[in-house]
Amino acid sequence: MPDDWSREEVEATVADYFEMFEAELRGDDYIKAVHRRGLARVLKARSEASIEFKHQNISAVLVDLGAFYIEGYKPRFNYQQILFECVSDRLANSPALSALVRERVSQPATVPDVEDILAAWVDPPVPDPDRDRFRRTVAAEGRPPRAGVDYAAVEASNRSLGAAGEEFVVRFEVARLIRAGRESLAKRVERVSETRGDGLGFDILSFEESGQDRLIEVKTTAYGQLTPFFVTRNEVAVSQAERDRFHLYRAYNFRKAPRLFSRPGPLEHSFRLDPSLYEATV
Repeated sequence: MPDDWSREEVEATVADYFEMFEAELRGDDYIKAVHRRGLARVLKARSEASIEFKHQNISAVLVDLGAFYIEGYKPRFNYQQILFECVSDRLANSPALSALVRERVSQPATVPDVEDILAAWVDPPVPDPDRDRFRRTVAAEGRPPRAGVDYAAVEASNRSLGAAGEEFVVRFEVARLIRAGRESLAKRVERVSETRGDGLGFDILSFEESGQDRLIEVKTTAYGQLTPFFVTRNEVAVSQAERDRFHLYRAYNFRKAPRLFSRPGPLEHSFRLDPSLYEATV
């Protein structure tokens, strides 16, 4: 079985992934195994397992391009340059997909009802070393990423999604403190972005079981755990100044089955911060 995928094989796999991706954005049902078996009949030299792995590579490319991805295909970042080119070309030349993204992410959001809100808590993702190796290669060769619609910016502009994510975290924190037997602290959890304004550099004032303040900044996405997001200069500064109290909570898969993970302390210690906006003055 050949190791390197040809452009024809890559393009067929990318087309299949995007068919599923668009179905997921529309809310249509699809079966990954059916797609995988159908593609295996076309790519006779490739096993279903190798096709699955390539689909995960496509998710990784989408993350590196700042886009959403199919949550069921966990990103794997050791991908070919030819795959990066095919996926980025597809994104940059798909106005219908861009329109679909804008339509879906702009829909109003509500706080999801869950049976056990504490079950939403998961461990934070572990960084993939393959991702950093690839990014260093891209930088060395001067090949800047190409992207179409700015997915993170479009989703961040949906204020109802951000508000729903914050309210979900408030409910989570109240439940966490009650479970710990700290009902008096639970009553003091405050969504300060609403009560005091959104310039504090964090959204929620909660508490450790010891009574120490926990300053929580919430970032919410309807999509996967590794979907990129924006942070402000003020949020970075507060995470540094309040390193012992600051926590970033990432709410993801929010509209379907919400999950939460947290990273404490300065944001630059937990996330790679790439500049995406320049302030220009005359």
